[in-house]
Amino acid sequence: MNVSSALVSEGVEPGVWVGGMAAACVILVLSFLVGAPGNLLVIWTILRHVKKRSHTVELILHLAVADLLVLVTLPLWIYSLACSWVFGEAACKAMVYIINASMYVSVFIITVMSVERFMTVRYPFASVDWRKKKLLSKVLLVLWALALILSAPVVPTQVVDRVDGKEQCLFREYSSDSQEVVFLLLETLVGFVIPFSILVVCYSCVCSRITQMTFKSKQKSTILIAGVVVVFGLCWTPHHVGNLMSVVGLAIKKWYPDVANTLEDARATMAFIAGALVFISSTVNPLLYVFAARPFRSSVRDTGMQKLFRHISSSATVFTLVVPDGFAQ
Repeated sequence: MNVSSALVSEGVEPGVWVGGMAAACVILVLSFLVGAPGNLLVIWTILRHVKKRSHTVELILHLAVADLLVLVTLPLWIYSLACSWVFGEAACKAMVYIINASMYVSVFIITVMSVERFMTVRYPFASVDWRKKKLLSKVLLVLWALALILSAPVVPTQVVDRVDGKEQCLFREYSSDSQEVVFLLLETLVGFVIPFSILVVCYSCVCSRITQMTFKSKQKSTILIAGVVVVFGLCWTPHHVGNLMSVVGLAIKKWYPDVANTLEDARATMAFIAGALVFISSTVNPLLYVFAARPFRSSVRDTGMQKLFRHISSSATVFTLVVPDGFAQ
């Protein structure tokens, strides 16, 4: 059986492991303290204060739920890294499954948000038709179901193993090199390369129209979603680069074992940073919403974030009723 790790490798020196583990614990604590309340605030604000939600706000709601599912696992991860994994292999599989499923949901939702921005700006009449048909709930159901299915390989492969005499939930056990290559490529292609290619194409087309937008609210929501896309790309790129390094190493290790070992050591060294960025990606979005809400003056009854989400929803309603001539060019 081949054993590899999502975060560590047997080639990592003890000093690097201890230092990386300490840094990871600090980052995870900060991510939990900031991200969990932040995403809870987003969910509560939308559910409690935004009655008529646009598709954009509905997607932001589901994105916050997916991020929160990742962040609620952090106390167990922090304890595990500081001490050891004492919760059993079944809990290990369940935790990693939740994180993987949430990863897929997040990237799918961000992709849908970007495609909707593209349709709104470039093909406004088709966008209105999409809103009238109310297909979003069905699309979201498919996205969640697809994420759960794509995360299934985690269940048989995730295992608990020992690092410096302590059990850790950091390892994947594959039956062969080919199985590992297939699973890693599936994760990177479906969870990053294909969606991110769609994002780049959509926003390349949208950027040329942002300055021509008649409604400032449309411009604001487009820039907000662009910020979410940029954060996603920055936070997830190192993880998937590590996946590709592992794939290349597996492909060439028969002919170039030294090069393959060098790639694996490099992947293991950057794994702490990549792993931390994955959790940071679930933390940053609420901060983006707070930043975007600054121009909205808050009162005792209404916060800036409440007004931001209402503003996005109300502008979408107006846009559905009346498509400006400037959009139909």
